[in-house]
Amino acid sequence: MAQRPNLLSHLQDLVTKIKNMTMAQDRYKFVFTANEAAAEGVTEPIRLPNLIRKAMSLARAPISKYKVGAVGRTSSGRVYLGVNVDFPGLPLHHSIHAEQFLVTNLALNSEKDLCELAVAISVDGKEFGTPCGHCRQFLMEMSNALDIKIMSKPKHEAGSFSSLRHLLPNVLPKGSPFLLEKRDNCLTLSGPAGEICSSDCSHLMCKALAAANNSFSPYTESPSGVALLDNDGKWYYGWYIESVASNPSFGPVQAALVDFVTRSRGKRFNKIVRAVLVEKNNAIVSQERTAKMILDTIAAPNCDFKVFHCSVDGAKRLKYLRDTLVIDTSVGDYTGLHY
Repeated sequence: MAQRPNLLSHLQDLVTKIKNMTMAQDRYKFVFTANEAAAEGVTEPIRLPNLIRKAMSLARAPISKYKVGAVGRTSSGRVYLGVNVDFPGLPLHHSIHAEQFLVTNLALNSEKDLCELAVAISVDGKEFGTPCGHCRQFLMEMSNALDIKIMSKPKHEAGSFSSLRHLLPNVLPKGSPFLLEKRDNCLTLSGPAGEICSSDCSHLMCKALAAANNSFSPYTESPSGVALLDNDGKWYYGWYIESVASNPSFGPVQAALVDFVTRSRGKRFNKIVRAVLVEKNNAIVSQERTAKMILDTIAAPNCDFKVFHCSVDGAKRLKYLRDTLVIDTSVGDYTGLHY
């Protein structure tokens, strides 16, 4: 007579499997709610370093061999991790700094600000210091930049915060656009690409266009977006983020790779099998050649890369500017306005 399975043993196995799955998910966690951060020991800003080892373990530095972690808190109470990312076979100036990674993750998650930031400057994660000049300039694109508190902490000593205002006192002119502000570039696909689907469709072209419409490019007006697809059919996207200092500007492929690193649970870049870039017709800054070079180097050997061009929908743009009070369309004739 066959024996009935031991119900208690079955339940124990099930609990163990669930625990293992949870641990695997936590291993690749880049965003923590206030309660989740508190469970990790981050009960107040001065304790941000309690998450730094977790951040550093997620860094991808096959070239520099130097893993950098950053931990930041927003006014929403959520805590974000940032890591540096090198790309094998590519020059280091294409790499992602940990602070850039963190800020891009804020944008991808619709955060509005960054309140406190801790960046490890030692390989053991016990010393914290100020971001490099490159990243300070990148941080300056946020509306509350001067009030961001940066942690300094020598080894074996208590940490303290000082504002970015003391590190980079020159603020952007009044009225300048800022990185984490909500925006719509009012772009529409050009030529034979056709109409896009609903906003929640899974077509890569539509995702890339949505990314381009979020792009922050106030200085060259060259918005662009990239969408990626992995071997399991999961998509990722990101958009071009421009800096007034030019060099710290962040390409759309790198931004999409931030999304990939945060959500792919440890997948290697060679699992990327498709990519789409959407950028403006005749843009002053084109991303096509750089995007192709990066993807040819790191993605799957036969990664399918396509480029679609877009243009500004003038009527939609005019309505957007009116609705956001950028211009008063009750006076003047704006029918010939160019973007």
